[in-house]
Amino acid sequence: MSNTKYVFVTGGVTSSLGKGIIAASLAKLLQQRGFSVTIQKLDPYINIDPGTLNPYEHGECYVTDDGAETDLDLGHYERFLNIPTSQANNVTTGKIYQAVINKERKGEFLGKTVQVIPHITDEIKRRIQILGTSGDYDIVITEIGGTVGDIESLPYVESVRQLLWEKGEENAIVIHLTLIPYLAAAGELKTKPTQHSVKMLMQSGVSPNVLVCRTEHEISEDIKRKLALFCNVKKEDVIQSIDAETIYDVPNLMLEEGLDEVVLKKFKLSTEKQPELKVWNEFLKKHKNPTSEVEIALIGKYIELQDSYKSITEAFIHAGSSNETKVKVRWVHSESLTPNNIETKLKGVNGILVAPGFGDRGIDGKIKAVQYSRENNIPFFGICLGMQMAVIEFSKNVLGLVDAFSTEMKQECKNPVINLMESQKEVTNKGGTMRLGAWDCKVAKDSKTYKAYQSENISERHRHRYEFNNEYLEQIELKGMKATGINSKTGLVEIIEIPSHPWFVGVQYHPEYKSTVLKPHPLFVDFIKASLKQSKN
Repeated sequence: MSNTKYVFVTGGVTSSLGKGIIAASLAKLLQQRGFSVTIQKLDPYINIDPGTLNPYEHGECYVTDDGAETDLDLGHYERFLNIPTSQANNVTTGKIYQAVINKERKGEFLGKTVQVIPHITDEIKRRIQILGTSGDYDIVITEIGGTVGDIESLPYVESVRQLLWEKGEENAIVIHLTLIPYLAAAGELKTKPTQHSVKMLMQSGVSPNVLVCRTEHEISEDIKRKLALFCNVKKEDVIQSIDAETIYDVPNLMLEEGLDEVVLKKFKLSTEKQPELKVWNEFLKKHKNPTSEVEIALIGKYIELQDSYKSITEAFIHAGSSNETKVKVRWVHSESLTPNNIETKLKGVNGILVAPGFGDRGIDGKIKAVQYSRENNIPFFGICLGMQMAVIEFSKNVLGLVDAFSTEMKQECKNPVINLMESQKEVTNKGGTMRLGAWDCKVAKDSKTYKAYQSENISERHRHRYEFNNEYLEQIELKGMKATGINSKTGLVEIIEIPSHPWFVGVQYHPEYKSTVLKPHPLFVDFIKASLKQSKN
């Protein structure tokens, strides 16, 4: 029998309070105390996964090693814990209902009426416990998406109620993250919204064991006492979460507040070993005290919602700290770039990153940005679609193939230097059918990429349908663009470089997904280093 302990993190009053960051910070502290910890996210939406969602709807779609398209919070979990997540770490209502309906169609419930209770809740409980029953983890933290009171969250809250009863109070607890708003006119922090949120949770049969209170101002002892009294928790179980300078400050703030100690006492687990955050704090110190600065233009088409590129901006923070450099991002909408304004829009940047994306909107601007970078010797980093745009730009302007393009945007183009992958040609369903997850790549030893990785064999995460068309490889290489990374099994080109350029690298994969605080991604580190060198020229 598994001795895994379960922590459930719910949210109240408003969304976007940072349940994922609190969950990741708690997990980090418990991990540093010697416990094996993982975090999972339960998302109430009916999509099977966020793979078909527009980034404007849900921010970026994060991808795991085993090919799951998941919520961006899983990126936070990995960046904080430095351990990979998997399919089991993200559950949606769509997955739950699909599993139950599949069982019903097979006749597994023959003769029974299929209902939310017990069938849906049983499936939710099964998913919650998959990670715990593996025996790999001492503690599983489960973040429940949405806000208490949302109709779509009710089956999840009911499942938590049942699990709390089944597991007992020494094996399962609830942390409720809530907001203590400050009314400037009255000059007061107000507890009433939290009281109502806890009341709503208790009406569902769940009493929180710990309150974590988001606030702009320090919470007094009197307010903690009042919250404890009206929310039925102990005063020491009311934790302040004051607004932080960066998300990476939160583990230290939670350590000061004793959140990890409170949780371990509930579980009757040893609290003797103190969290060791030495490497973490070295990263923070470098991040907050840079000795230099670079400006990177991020060329994308979803820049109005910067969460669309969350992993990239976090990878910049990791790589910046590694180089003791502040990375300033200049957000440039690819649709806004024209031959007439590109000089103005990109003037003075030290590096250019052309971001991933889908569809034909803003493509011309991305191609122009690649050209500007190539012709002006500005360090260039192309990711997924960004790499494909680099190939198209080179084919048009160096090879002279003026009609070179991708069949994603121009199905009948005469020179499809980027083409639909062979394995994708019979695919009709859009969801979960791309080339996903970790794939191996062999890196040429005489390349900038090898210099960054210090390894010939790498594994990186993918999310694409289109690929470099190998029919054009020979003529492209003759003109000076080299394929420096190949998947040995499929022959697919994974990395392109221009050796004559100071730093020009395009990758078909998504390196940003594997960048963490403790292991900044080597390509991002090298890109920032090259941009820093450019800034000093």
